[in-house]
Amino acid sequence: MTALPEAAYQEASFLDQRILSADRPRQWLDWSDIADFAGDLPDSADFIFHIGHVGSTLLSRLLGALPTVLPVREPPLLRSLAELDRLRGLPESPWSPEEFDLRLRMALGWLSRSFRPDQRAMVKATSFVSELSPAILAGPRRALFLTAEPETYIATILAGEASVQELAVLAGPRLARLHKRVGDEPWRLWQLSLGERAAISWAAEMTALEAGAAAAAEGSVLWMDFEDFLAAPAPKLAEAAAHFRQPLAPQQAAALVGGPIMQRYSKAPEHGYSPELRRQVLAQARSEHREELRKGTALLDAAAARYDAVARAIDRAARKG
Repeated sequence: MTALPEAAYQEASFLDQRILSADRPRQWLDWSDIADFAGDLPDSADFIFHIGHVGSTLLSRLLGALPTVLPVREPPLLRSLAELDRLRGLPESPWSPEEFDLRLRMALGWLSRSFRPDQRAMVKATSFVSELSPAILAGPRRALFLTAEPETYIATILAGEASVQELAVLAGPRLARLHKRVGDEPWRLWQLSLGERAAISWAAEMTALEAGAAAAAEGSVLWMDFEDFLAAPAPKLAEAAAHFRQPLAPQQAAALVGGPIMQRYSKAPEHGYSPELRRQVLAQARSEHREELRKGTALLDAAAARYDAVARAIDRAARKG
C-alpha cells in the first residue's frame, strides 16, 4: 500500500510495482486491516474494458484529462481478483465463493475513491480482468468496451516484439479461458502458430466482453472499435464522454485529440507514437505476416462455425458495436 497524489494517477500508465520508488513510503497490510479502516465505501467507479492493444490507455488518458475524471489504470488488485476467480469453487481456492463476492465488492469501493466530490473514478482494467466484467457490471455503472476486428488485432500483435513476447505468456491462459467459454477443448497450444495464438487471444477476450455486456443493464455499455476512433477521434471522444455523463464540448474534444496525448505512446509517453506511425507499422506487419494472418482468420472462421460464442464475437466486430 502506498499513498499517491492526484498527479501520479494522471501520469501512471500502470498502478503496479512500476509506480513504486524510494521516495514513496509504502507498507504491506492484510486484507482485513484495510477493510477495518476503509469501511464500506460507495461503489461508483466507471470502467474501460478492452481486448488488449486497442487504445485503452490512450482513451483513459484523453478522458482522464477531464477535471471530473480520476483515471485508475490497471490496478493490480483487480488482476489478482481475476486470477483468484479462476479458482472459484475449487478446493484450492483460498476463499469461498461468498467471500470472493464480498471482497470484490469491497475492492470496487476502494477503487471508487476520488480526490473531490465532483470527481468520478474511471478504472481502465487489464484485458484479462474482463472475465470479472459480468460481476462488475451487475451494479449501476457504465463501461466502455474497446475492440478491434480480428485481422487488425492479429496484425497489431505480430507487429511488435513486446506484444509477441506478451502473447507467449498469455496465450495459454487465454486458451484455457476460451475452452471454458465454449465448453469444449478443440485446440492444443503447441499445435498453434503465432497467428493462430493471436486469434485465440482475440476470441478469448472478445467472448469475455460479450459475457460482460450480457450481464450489464441496457444502455450501460458503449462498444467502440479503435479504428473507428482513430478515423474520427474528436466525435468518438465526445461520444465516450457523453456515455460516461462527463461534460465535454466539441471544441474541447477537438483540442484534446489535437494535443500531445495523441502524439505519444500512451503506455510510455516519453516515446512518440502517432496514428500515422501506427498505420505504417500495421501495413508492414500485414506485408511480412500475410500467412500468419491467413491462419489466424481461418481458425476464427472455423471456430465460429462450431461455437456460437465465437460467432457472436465475430458478428459484433463486423458490426463494430
